Amino acid sequence: MDQDFVAVAGFVALFAMMVLRVPVGVAMGIVGVSGFAVLAAFNPALNLLAQSPIRTVTSYELAVIPMFILMGSFATAAGMSRELFRASEAWLGHRRGGLAMATVAACAGFAAINGSSVATAATMTNVALPEMRRFGYSASLSTGVIAAGGTLGIMIPPSVVFALYGILTEQDISKLFIAGIGPGLLAVALYMLVIQTIGALRPALMPRGERAPWRERLSSLRDIWATMTLFAAIIGGMYGGVFTATEAAGCGAVGALLIGILRGRLDWGKIRGCLIESVRTSAAIFTIVIGAFLFGYFLVITQTPQKVSDFLTALPIGPYGVLALILLMYLVLGAVMDEMAIILVTVPIIFPVMMQLGFDPIWFGVIVVMQTTLGMVTPPIGINVFVINSIARDVSLGQIYRGVAPFILIDVIRMILLVAFPAIALFLPGQMS
Repeated sequence: MDQDFVAVAGFVALFAMMVLRVPVGVAMGIVGVSGFAVLAAFNPALNLLAQSPIRTVTSYELAVIPMFILMGSFATAAGMSRELFRASEAWLGHRRGGLAMATVAACAGFAAINGSSVATAATMTNVALPEMRRFGYSASLSTGVIAAGGTLGIMIPPSVVFALYGILTEQDISKLFIAGIGPGLLAVALYMLVIQTIGALRPALMPRGERAPWRERLSSLRDIWATMTLFAAIIGGMYGGVFTATEAAGCGAVGALLIGILRGRLDWGKIRGCLIESVRTSAAIFTIVIGAFLFGYFLVITQTPQKVSDFLTALPIGPYGVLALILLMYLVLGAVMDEMAIILVTVPIIFPVMMQLGFDPIWFGVIVVMQTTLGMVTPPIGINVFVINSIARDVSLGQIYRGVAPFILIDVIRMILLVAFPAIALFLPGQMS
C-alpha cells in the first residue's frame, strides 16, 4: 500500500479519535501499531506493542518525569505556594496592581518547584484569586493574570515538557532547563509591565492593597527560604555539572519531602496522598509517551519526517519563513490540543527540519515550549482557562479570555524577541561546564 496514503490516513484517524475524546496516548498507540502492521506485518507490530511499553517505563532518563511531579506534589502539600504568594504580596501588594504582580511572582516561584502549568494555575486560583477579590480587583483581570502566570509552569525549570522534548530529540535536559530561565524571567518582567500599564490606564480595575510593615516583609522572606533553597540546589547543581537532570529530580523530591516533614507540614496521610497523586499523573503521562513512541515507529516507516523536511526546506521563503510557518502551526494546534500531545506528535517531524535549516536544538526547544504555552490560554480550548473556570464557577470563560488577551499579545512580542535575540535562551546554557 502507498506510504503517503497510509501516512495521511493515520493522521486523519489520529485527529478523528482526539475529536471523539479518545485519550491521546491511546489514539497514538492505535494509529502507530495499526499503521506499522499495514506497511510491515502484523507480528512485528505486535512485537512493538509488547516491547515499547517495557522500554519506556524502565528508561532511566524518563525517571525525571515522576520525580519532578512528586517534588511538586510535596511542595504543594507543604504549603509552599501560599508562602510564595504572601511574600510577594508583602513586598508588592501596596502598589497599583500589586496583588496582580504578586500573583505573577508567586506563579514564577511555584513554577520553579512544580513544573506544571495546570497545577500552577489551579493552585494560584485557590490562593491568589480570593485576595484579589477581597481588594476589589476585576474578576476578568484577576483570572487573566492567573491564567497567564500559570503558563510559567512549563517555562521556568523544572519542566516536564522540556524533559519530554529533550528525550525525543536526544538533547541535554539540564541545558534545556537552564535555557528556560532567561525567557521565563523575561515573561515575568513583561507580564508585570502589562499589569502596570493596565493599572495606569484603568486604575479602577486594580485598587491598591495595604502596605505591609517592614517586619512583616522580612518575616515573609524567612517563610520562603525552603523554596528558594530547593530551587537553588536543583538549578545550581545542574548548572555546575554536579548532577544530571534525573539526579536533580530525585534530589528535589527528597528535599521537598524533608522540608515538609521538618516544618511539620507533611504527615503520613499527606505523604501517602502525594505519592498516589504522583503515580496517577505519571501514569497518564507515561501512557502518552508510550503512545508517542509507537506513533514514532509509524512515522519512521512512512518516512514522514524526511518528506516533510524535504518539502519545507525546498520552499522559497528561507529558514525564518519556514520557522514562521511552524510557529503558526503550533499556535493553531495549541488552541485545540494538549501541550504534551503537541510536543509528542510534532517534534519528531519538525525537529529534523529545524536541524537541516541550521537552527540551534536547545533554542528551538525553548521556542516550541514557549509557543505551546500560548495554546494554554488561547481559545477555543485554553486548558489553563478551563481549569480556572472549573474552580471559579462565577467567572465565565469569556471573561477569563478577555482578561488574558493583553498577556497573549505580550507573549507574541516575547516570541519575536527570542527569535531576534537567541542569546536570551542560549547564554546561560553556553556557560555550563
